[in-house]
Amino acid sequence: DEEEDYMSDLFLKQDVRPGLPMVRRVKEAIQKEEKQKEANEKNRQKSIKEEEKERRDLVLKSALGNENKGFALLQKMGYKSGQALGKSGEGIVEPIPLNIKTGRSGLGHEELKKRKAEEKLENYRQKLHMKKQANEQAADQFRIRFKTKQEERKMEGDLRKSQRACQQLDMQKDIDVPKETWFWIEPEEEDRKDEEDKEDECTSSDLSVSEKLHILTAYLREEHFYCIWCGTTYEDSEDLSSNCPGDSAADHD
Repeated sequence: DEEEDYMSDLFLKQDVRPGLPMVRRVKEAIQKEEKQKEANEKNRQKSIKEEEKERRDLVLKSALGNENKGFALLQKMGYKSGQALGKSGEGIVEPIPLNIKTGRSGLGHEELKKRKAEEKLENYRQKLHMKKQANEQAADQFRIRFKTKQEERKMEGDLRKSQRACQQLDMQKDIDVPKETWFWIEPEEEDRKDEEDKEDECTSSDLSVSEKLHILTAYLREEHFYCIWCGTTYEDSEDLSSNCPGDSAADHD
């Protein structure tokens, strides 16, 4: 009970860093809580189900003795402990395991759960398969659209090339007005580089690009004996028919 000597070595050796008392109190509280949990676990009374399970596991782990009537009958018939059943010893050695039902579900519930799980897995696989097919179809459609777009652009280029050739050959024959308005390219339209303007130029009438190209190709061959695919002007129709392979790009490949 004597007053502490604040100048003594015992007092001066104490750790007085800020925050340490709080840390000590937290550690002590945690240790006290863990000890309380251990004490509660030891003092807790086991439920009836837990006691039954422990007794059942203990009995199942122990081997059958002579007090068991079934085992006693087997011994009278010549059976020895650890021996397989059957006349030639091909049967089981250990008894059939006991499967205790502890849940409240009815008979067949586990099979139902298993079947539902399999159905769910199958539905998931079908969804993946359908998604894969949809992706493949989308990719095929994209490739088709891309190829069609490329073919359209090539055809539009061939048409403009034919229009320029037609205008040049017509002017050489002193033809001031084209047979059709779209046979020639107007000067202001020729310098356009915007793709949308080019599409508007090629679709100015009801005819499609392929129809225009076919008509203009036939006109150049009949009127000027000129083949747009060969890039050659022939002397007459006989020279054209005998030396030109055909009237389309496919025929000249």
